[in-house]
Amino acid sequence: MMLRQRRTHPKVELHNHLTADFHASLAHDVREGMTAEQKRLPSKYFYDAHGSRLFDRICTLPEYYLTRTEMKILGDHAPAIMQSFARGDLVEMGSGSHKKICRLLKAANGTAGATLRYIPVDVSRDALLAASRELARLFPHLCIKGYVADFTAHLHLIPQGSKRLFVLFGSTIGNFPGPEAVRLLRNVRTIMAPDDRFLLGLDMAKPPHHLNAAYNDSQGVTSAFNKNILAVINRHLHADFDPAQFDHVAFYHEEKEQVEMHLRAREAMTVRIADIDLAIDLEEGETIHTEISRKFTPESARMMCAQAGLDISRWFSDPRRWFSLVELAPRRA
Repeated sequence: MMLRQRRTHPKVELHNHLTADFHASLAHDVREGMTAEQKRLPSKYFYDAHGSRLFDRICTLPEYYLTRTEMKILGDHAPAIMQSFARGDLVEMGSGSHKKICRLLKAANGTAGATLRYIPVDVSRDALLAASRELARLFPHLCIKGYVADFTAHLHLIPQGSKRLFVLFGSTIGNFPGPEAVRLLRNVRTIMAPDDRFLLGLDMAKPPHHLNAAYNDSQGVTSAFNKNILAVINRHLHADFDPAQFDHVAFYHEEKEQVEMHLRAREAMTVRIADIDLAIDLEEGETIHTEISRKFTPESARMMCAQAGLDISRWFSDPRRWFSLVELAPRRA
């Protein structure tokens, strides 16, 4: 279903592919996760309109080095990244804010993206619409065809026929366990033409105290972001979670090389989720696992990409090598 917005720039199209699927997918994921031995909720449900705003705030926090470092890499290397890509489709998966993609668009060519089409894919309609409107203002010649969709399930929607640069910024790939990350990358590889490229963000391994600080900020924004997933379930599935009865817990698991985020029950409780006719008992101190953020070494990154049939053609990093953007190409048969 296309979202028709009278005030949207005439070169902006938005298509909604979550209206019919969202409630059923959420219901399935919540039932499966909340009845598991280790209760869990998929991190993609953080990102309603409020969750997206909270994440934008997280990206500005002094402890959260990821966005700041990635933006510096883009500032230094966007011209090199876009040197061979002045025409075609710029496909951003999990697009969210427009700030990062702006760096690539500005570097694309002298007419600021006149020969590019931007294809953002994001689960948050509000974030997608706001970013698309702002990009249309900044780049009047840019055509935008956005999809309110889950890029883990809707890659088949992405148009073919033009040269494409796929982009997955941030540490998003680290939010997937190893086999799932390989599966996602392989799915992207499957739809790539030989000349397509894929720019992938990787948060690199670093001293644990930096990681623990980044996910436990002093202002409590990450805590509010973590608890917001309960508000999403309350609203869409008519549940009665009380976010105030949960503590935000985040820590670096050195053996697994990943940060884990949980919500820990402050007391024993029963939560009722009306739309799926489910009552869940939680003990005091029991946790709901909401997110992982895997950290990579050059070796683990290369292995993951190779398993998906992708080769790293170029590697861009900061001087401390805390974060990397890697350009991937389909492995030749």
